[in-house]
Amino acid sequence: MSLDGLVIHALVDEFNDKLLTGKIDKVYQPEKDEIHITIRSNKNNYRLLISASSNNTRLHLTDISKKNPISPPMFCMLLRKHLQGTKIINITQHELERIVFFDVKGTDELGELTEKRLIVEIMGKHSNIILIEKSSGKIIDSIKRIYPDTSTIRQVLPNMTYALPPSQNKINPLTALDSNPFANIPEDYKLSEVFRFIYKHFMGVSPLVAKEICYRANVDMSSKVSELDVDSVDRLNTCFKSIFTDIVNNNFSPTIARNDTDIIAYSAIDLKQYSSETIIKGDSMSNILKDFFTQRDILERIKQSSHSLRKTITNKLDRNKKKKVKQEQQIAESHKRDKYKIYGELVTANIYRLEKGDISFECINYYSEDQETIEIKLDKRLDPSQNAQKYYKKYNKLKNTAIYTTEQLKKTKEEILYLENVLFSINNCSQIDELDEIKQELIDGGYIKKVITKKNKAKTKANEATKPRHYISSEGYDIFVGKNNNQNDYITLKLAQKNDLWLHTKEIAGSHVIVKLNNDEIPDKTLEEAAMLAAYHSKASKSSTVPVDYTHKKNIKKPNGAKPGMVIYKTNYTIYVTPDENIINSIKEV
Repeated sequence: MSLDGLVIHALVDEFNDKLLTGKIDKVYQPEKDEIHITIRSNKNNYRLLISASSNNTRLHLTDISKKNPISPPMFCMLLRKHLQGTKIINITQHELERIVFFDVKGTDELGELTEKRLIVEIMGKHSNIILIEKSSGKIIDSIKRIYPDTSTIRQVLPNMTYALPPSQNKINPLTALDSNPFANIPEDYKLSEVFRFIYKHFMGVSPLVAKEICYRANVDMSSKVSELDVDSVDRLNTCFKSIFTDIVNNNFSPTIARNDTDIIAYSAIDLKQYSSETIIKGDSMSNILKDFFTQRDILERIKQSSHSLRKTITNKLDRNKKKKVKQEQQIAESHKRDKYKIYGELVTANIYRLEKGDISFECINYYSEDQETIEIKLDKRLDPSQNAQKYYKKYNKLKNTAIYTTEQLKKTKEEILYLENVLFSINNCSQIDELDEIKQELIDGGYIKKVITKKNKAKTKANEATKPRHYISSEGYDIFVGKNNNQNDYITLKLAQKNDLWLHTKEIAGSHVIVKLNNDEIPDKTLEEAAMLAAYHSKASKSSTVPVDYTHKKNIKKPNGAKPGMVIYKTNYTIYVTPDENIINSIKEV
């Protein structure tokens, strides 16, 4: 996803509507390559965010402010000198490129009228914010200075004359609407895929928009240009002109396509290619971009903050899995203990035949149906009675080992299931508060150590208010899905009434699910939807035929000392479902 020429066109239209004739009030630089400009226009205050970050390039209005450094950077001071108090007189886009000009008028320190131009170049790692004298085109400064040793093609330095980035010789779609855009395709593109030809040949068109044109034209985007027949070319022309006619007339449809956890795409036009996904319409392009980048920032923070937690839990999980293998081997070995008891009995039965110093003897195994002859080894240092006792002791040791190890294996399996639940919850966090809850749970459980200050305690208490997912079934029943162990405990032990339905994937890490029944019998459709949600919000979300246990809440018990989210139950039934995103998306989420 990127800010293509269509998105920039929509933004410029929005800026002209809201910012034109506005007065620049303040300039801030919260990040090394990010500028915030507050503008007073038509009795409203706006905050314009401009980022030249190579990984986070963007340009839009926002209501989110960031903490500013105590000492403003030099470029921020320069912009304050030249821009604060000026009036925005013109906002334009260079053709359909990702270049925006903000022209301002004000007075200099001598009281004379001057015009400056703030240029925003959205070009990935080459993005820049440049201030120039409009009349002469001389560069005053830029947020990134480009020296000859960085680029021999184009330098951006104070006192140099500003030059546009090198042209890529692409066709401007806005000037090609009166002709046949797909006529006379250059030979170089004949073997290209259709969608690739569209975004490489036309200015400001991203791969996303190129695919949208192919989708609307019902043309296979991966087919070769040389394979297009006359009818396909006509359909491509029609769809191409339809989209860019709307752009020329400033008819935009700011849109986000998203799934349950992430934004798939965004654009200034309808994304009909994602009709099966959740489509959200925005009232402005800025709000669409703000939502996208805010979510991406949150996910990045969660990723960074959860790294050490994930590593800690993964290491403990690996150790417990190795312990489980050893315990199972010990139990398997202990199952051979009965032969040692038989050896002890046979030594005792034949004690009259044996003497100290014997290393073995043969006898009939009276405890076998076949009554076969077997050889029993003896310790020559022990007398016959002591040899018999040695075998009895070995039998009893293995018997006790089996009892103890079986109990320990049960605890190890519970620990593995708990850790898998924690890891599942970490991987599915969508808010920092949810991650903080998990971190606090691990601190309380002794899995990680952290000094808790009063400030941190207050923060943790506040974070306990995070809410589980809430769905409404197609038949109108409330369904709650926990996002982590704390929420699982809450919906199961506090929210649910005794006759509500409880669901969970069978012996698979995942969320608790509660269906509020109000003493009704659960309809089959709602049961299927609830089971689908339980399977989807579990470690088995990509599997098929997932077993989901269900029972009434009254059958759920939490043993004393059990870890968060861990319960036991009885009198349950099992339903098998295959998670389907289309069905999940059709269930209304509140």
